[in-house]
Amino acid sequence: MTFQKAFAIPLVAAASMLATGAWAATFKVAVGDAQGGTQWELATKFKQSFEQKTGGKHKLDLFPNGQLGSEEDTVNNASMGTLDFSVLAVNNVTPFSPSVGVLTLPYVIQSAEEAKTITMGEIGKELTANTVRDANVRIVGWAYSGFRVLTNSKKPVRTLADLQGLKIRVPKNEIMIATYQAWGINPTPMAWSETFTALQQRVVDGQDNPYITVAAMKFNEVQKYITNVRYVFSLEPMIVSESVFKRQPADVQKAILEAGNEASEHSYKWLMETEDKIRKDLTAMGMQIDDAANGEKEFIAKASTAVWPKFYQSIGGKDKLDKVLKTLGR
Repeated sequence: MTFQKAFAIPLVAAASMLATGAWAATFKVAVGDAQGGTQWELATKFKQSFEQKTGGKHKLDLFPNGQLGSEEDTVNNASMGTLDFSVLAVNNVTPFSPSVGVLTLPYVIQSAEEAKTITMGEIGKELTANTVRDANVRIVGWAYSGFRVLTNSKKPVRTLADLQGLKIRVPKNEIMIATYQAWGINPTPMAWSETFTALQQRVVDGQDNPYITVAAMKFNEVQKYITNVRYVFSLEPMIVSESVFKRQPADVQKAILEAGNEASEHSYKWLMETEDKIRKDLTAMGMQIDDAANGEKEFIAKASTAVWPKFYQSIGGKDKLDKVLKTLGR
């Protein structure tokens, strides 16, 4: 083979040869959200840490705002080994590895501290092993985005009665769909990449996401009202294709895992430092923020009694939920 032909080997092929230790590689990282959000913050910290740990030999290219496909598509592509990394909402991992759905059962996680305890402890390790088994992808880091809050363009919402009649976009996630159904409406499942346009064109009236995502996606341009309905703490895992991971030499695998831990710690700290300011900024830009009435009691009662039992089997049994609750001291 001539030098020119060897030099022309695509980077994807180069990455597959890393096991020899002779090649540098540039890995592609899909990021579902726009720059400025929690996913981007996790990915940029991971990039910085990983490149430093590999002495600059290996690089990461970040592709924000769904450039490499929908979040579910990126799980599928990583599973097949045609995409290296993806940062995405955990609810878009659940269709591929249902046990992860325990993290999206409504009102299971009730604080940022609880979210970190679950994901960085033994339960997080178990869920990672399950995603390797079920989907051929490995969770290597967690972005902590805060509680999902409801936004809409039509009216303030404080009660379940206020919610009626609104068309709400949700991810294509059975647990989240079932939660809204328990609240008395049929939501509209929709890909994340289509959501802003759907809100802009009034195909749907509202959606739910954390404050940080609302700001990063500039939803204030198409939404007026926010309700603190904190039914899910939004977690955004970084996954790596297991086949890509296994092709790496031990030092690169170690760098991936260590960079993931560092990025997770950074994400938690960033949330603690950022969310309150973002909430104030959204108010200053004209959004109205309301709390759900009576401490969300009617939302909690409907969601937990109607939704939890439906998904015991898919998450691996009621004992899996009980283990999570016990870990959280409940």
